[in-house]
Amino acid sequence: MAMQLEVESKVESKDQVGHETVFVDQFTDGVLDPSRPMLGPVRDGGHIVANTAPGCWGPMITPEIRGGHEVTRPVAVAGAEVGDAIAIRIKEITVTSLATASGNDQWMANRFLGDAYIAGRCPECNTLYPKTHVEGIGPTAIRCDNCGADTTPFTFTNGYTIAFDDNRSVGVTLTQAAAEDIAHQAKKYAALPENSIQNPILTFAPHDLVGLVARLRPFMGQLGTTPSMPIPDSHNAGDFGSFLIGAPHEYALSAEQLQQHRTDGHMDIDAVRAGAILICPVKAPGGGVYLGDMHALQGDGEIAGHTCDVSGTVTLQVHLLKGLNIDGPLLFPVADDLPYLARPLSAEEEAKAEKIAQAWGVPQIEASAPISVIGTGPDLNAATDNGLERAAELLGMTVPEVKNRATITGAIEIGRHPGVVQVTFRAPLDRLERRGLLPFVQDQYGIGG
Repeated sequence: MAMQLEVESKVESKDQVGHETVFVDQFTDGVLDPSRPMLGPVRDGGHIVANTAPGCWGPMITPEIRGGHEVTRPVAVAGAEVGDAIAIRIKEITVTSLATASGNDQWMANRFLGDAYIAGRCPECNTLYPKTHVEGIGPTAIRCDNCGADTTPFTFTNGYTIAFDDNRSVGVTLTQAAAEDIAHQAKKYAALPENSIQNPILTFAPHDLVGLVARLRPFMGQLGTTPSMPIPDSHNAGDFGSFLIGAPHEYALSAEQLQQHRTDGHMDIDAVRAGAILICPVKAPGGGVYLGDMHALQGDGEIAGHTCDVSGTVTLQVHLLKGLNIDGPLLFPVADDLPYLARPLSAEEEAKAEKIAQAWGVPQIEASAPISVIGTGPDLNAATDNGLERAAELLGMTVPEVKNRATITGAIEIGRHPGVVQVTFRAPLDRLERRGLLPFVQDQYGIGG
């Protein structure tokens, strides 16, 4: 059961201790709204344990959900105030789904108001955000409760059903017969949490790819803090968020509002996995840590638009960082996920560098450590500019200096096409220490101790 104590984030006390562990099995209606009560609060250094529901396709074919995902209700962190940051250690991610379905999408005409992810509408009775039910299987199975019309806002252009081994290490895409067998028991194979209201995408039984083997490496597509005004969860980033600008539905924003209020919790960065440390801005009192959209696997860029969304269990540990004043997320990936040039120097490499420095009269080599700064925008160029600017602001550098560092000691990595990137590079330890980030560098990479 979810922790029953709820707090109004706007009255969160700075010195409130909070709970050691907050268990979460409740979900939003797809909208992240800072005015709604949060669960918790969890204490500084405490834990959040959640059973998450699949993101993307299930919510996408459930127009009652007013966002592209079904994420957990936010949890307040005791003492978190606007201008602070929350460091999230991802302790564990476990896939519980037995199978899932996914693929490239197409929007169905006349079944939404401006944006199929947010404002689904029945094509027959014109009900906005209609409640629906499942009749049979296949892409016409989602029916309006009011009039019975086929009302899914999305169908596949090319899709697949994939089943996993017992240890969730590999998956194999299935034949039509197997996919249809699973479709008749879709909730069971999706391992949908009890409080989830989504229509399971396994119901559609897609089967365009057969016999393809994929490795699993789960991560969180959605993990972050609550924006400072209501924003649909899948649009809490600069790329999908751009669809809100001037939109005809009730969640429309201006470009200035999107820039100010978003927290970029929807990243789809495959390095946001167990062992990583994610640092998120606090833009609403209490912070409001939420999560969802667990992916069983994904290649950089999520170029199909969607990947293998699954149910799962997640354990997080949170730490409050007072007054960090960041605009978007920072990431300390596990060492294996770092670009080659960004990896910490070995003792042998440092010894070679010292010899070069001595030979050329360089007083000392720079002590540095890796960091990834997340940038988002309407396209990859805008997202890169956003990440470079955030990195420069964080570390007191010019953008040209960050560009040089990312070029020779890091990389620009694509999280999601069209507009999420990681600006990854080795940053000076003294700059990281000045911003209070050195303890995370020490823990993650053994540098600076």
